Amino acid sequence: MKNLLLLFCACFSISACGFSKSNPMDTIDNHTVQSLDLNRFMGRWYEIARYDHRFEKEMTHVSATYSLREDGKIEVLNEGWKDGELKQIKGKAKQPDPNDPGKLKVSFFLWFYADYYVLEIDPDYQYVLIGSSSDKYLWIMSRNKTIPDTLRDELLRKLQARGYDTDRLVFVDQQTAK
Repeated sequence: MKNLLLLFCACFSISACGFSKSNPMDTIDNHTVQSLDLNRFMGRWYEIARYDHRFEKEMTHVSATYSLREDGKIEVLNEGWKDGELKQIKGKAKQPDPNDPGKLKVSFFLWFYADYYVLEIDPDYQYVLIGSSSDKYLWIMSRNKTIPDTLRDELLRKLQARGYDTDRLVFVDQQTAK
């Protein structure tokens, strides 16, 4: 019986390796910016589009406000409206490696940090593309509640060139009454 179980496990492992799909991350280019001026990054950013996920599902008028803390970390305030009610959550972020400035970590619960990758930022710090180490999270954010169609199209092309599925993006309502 023990040998049969070992044989089953070996066969399963071999077949799983042989028939697995290619990893979608093989095609995602999530390299980050080479420089990031945290002082210029601080302030309010409006969410233009995102990959939908459970903690922002059906939210509108979403923004993130960043401010430097005395301990060198970043205070994060995420806000959005859902079902006529303002939802807010405070967190913190940090830049673990100054030699890799675009790879931040963000936490909204105790000491559990998630990747927050600055993929691209406008030289004037007016828009930013945010991702992570996986292909599950993606945001387009701007200092303004809306962006021109030409800029939106340019950003979508850049994300497509990196291998992101822009059809998954949910464009956030920033305009209609709450």
